[in-house]
Amino acid sequence: MPAPAEPADPSESPDDEGNESVGTVVVAGLANLAIAAAKLVAGMLSGSAAMLSEAAHSLADTVTEVFLFVALRRGTKQPDEEHPFGYGKESFVWAFIAALFTFVGGAGFSIYHGVTTIISGEHSGDFLVSYIVLGVSFLAEGTSFLKAQRQVTGESKRWGITRRRFLRLTSDTTVKAVYFEDSAALIGLILAAAGIALSQITGAELWDGLASIAIGLLLLVVATVLARANVSLLVGRAVPRRMHNQIADDLAGIPVVTAVPTLLTMQLGPGAILVAAKVDFNDDVSGAEIEAASDEAERRLRARYPGIQYVFLDPTRGRAGRNHRDGGVDI
Repeated sequence: MPAPAEPADPSESPDDEGNESVGTVVVAGLANLAIAAAKLVAGMLSGSAAMLSEAAHSLADTVTEVFLFVALRRGTKQPDEEHPFGYGKESFVWAFIAALFTFVGGAGFSIYHGVTTIISGEHSGDFLVSYIVLGVSFLAEGTSFLKAQRQVTGESKRWGITRRRFLRLTSDTTVKAVYFEDSAALIGLILAAAGIALSQITGAELWDGLASIAIGLLLLVVATVLARANVSLLVGRAVPRRMHNQIADDLAGIPVVTAVPTLLTMQLGPGAILVAAKVDFNDDVSGAEIEAASDEAERRLRARYPGIQYVFLDPTRGRAGRNHRDGGVDI
């Protein structure tokens, strides 16, 4: 009988979670678009170059969400002869492009704008209008962040892990990107408000420039974290160690299996996993029994982890009881 199903692993992403991720990305994109419009209006009314620049920054964030939406849609295409394992990794490609756009359009612009503000000492514009726009932006970003936080909290509770560990383990890079970018945006708005307030109090635009640089550095950290996560998945990251060990135990628990000397896994996309193993079968079993055991192994693994889409077993000689454990990603 197949082993009883356990709570899903964060490396999996069933269809309902994928739909929730689409909603999270859409909410984030609409929030960023509203923020860009508010900053544009404020910049035109106040004549503030800083607010107009911030409008461009928020527009860049909106484009980033478009990349994430494309990542979700493209990654769900069905396998074909040209791509027999599906298009799941394409979602990692677009998420990586989104991270690069955050790096260039967000971090690069903010740091550049901060430096030029410090050098030129140009007045930042109407302070009241700036505060109003920052308040509207905080509400819009907060709405998007709460949506992402609810998804992250719900999924981490279901798997019995912390939110921090979920964000490290999940292969759903879109919700991770929205969560980190919205967190950075909220912190950035606080930094911006502090910089404007200090500039208003002291009359020195140095504080506005320093706040812009701090925001740029914050975005740089976020972009680097997201880019590294997507590169790891693009290269072919293994499943988490706990899941790897459970797969090894399930295979070794089949009666005619003597050992599982080699076990390899790979994330094919959000929620799509490949399992390949060298398995040592009892020497006295027939070919038909090996075929039946292979079918049982696939049923058992899919019953426990529905995200496993492909299982390949290679009969090989091994040493009894010597199984490939403690593999996978220890994060």
